[in-house]
This record gives sequence, structure tokens and C-alpha cells, in this order.
Amino acid sequence: MKYRLMDLLACPIDKDFPLKLIVFQEEERSIEFKYDNVICELYCGLNAARVKDAGLSAEACNKCMKKEILNGVLICGKCNRWYPIVDEIPQLLPDELRESKEDLSFLTKYAEKIPKNILEEGKPFNLATRGEY
Repeated sequence: MKYRLMDLLACPIDKDFPLKLIVFQEEERSIEFKYDNVICELYCGLNAARVKDAGLSAEACNKCMKKEILNGVLICGKCNRWYPIVDEIPQLLPDELRESKEDLSFLTKYAEKIPKNILEEGKPFNLATRGEY
């Protein structure tokens, strides 16, 4: 997932924007980008700031576009839902389409990197309801 997506993604349940991003693993690609302007319009995911406050340049955007988020989590500050990023793909599915076994396995695997409130109270699944926390 590119940091660029943070300018576009909102919580699919309550449409809250921007989501909080926690990166567990990223990698830099050798691809060259040649943007002449700042790419993001509202929110810079790399700097976790509104574009108007981030002091961005086209050069910074070109460097950012080389980065790929391999694994991480997106968190909605409004409804306390979390969405995994697995193998570069953000999984922003509604609750009824999520698999509890997969989500709980993700929480367990990255428990040391995920905020305590998500582990204990995150929606739609958390470790406290499973009795592991």
C-alpha cells in the first residue's frame, strides 16, 4: 500500500477521515517517480498531517512514492474499528465480511505494535472478547 492512499481512504462504516496508520513493515522500491507537484490533496500519510500543514514538496512526494507499506493497521478514531494491511493490501471490509479467525490471528501476531485500546476494545474483533488479553 502506498502512503498516498491515506489521502483517499476513509472508514467504510462511518466515513471518518483520516484514518490512523501504524506501519509494521515497509520497503523502499527502486522505481523512479517524476511528479512536478504535491500529489496528495488533503492528507499526507507519510507525515501524518494535513497537506496544508505539512510543508510538502514534489521532491518529498517522489521519495514517498518509492515506499511500500507491506504490513500495518488502519484505525478509525471515531468508531474504534481497525483494518489490517496484509501483503501490501488494506482490507477495509464491513464487519459482516470479516473473518474473526483471521483478524484475531492478525491481532495476536502484531499485539506488541497495536495500541492497547484496539487490542481490548477494537471492533469488530478484539483479544479481550476472546479471553486472550
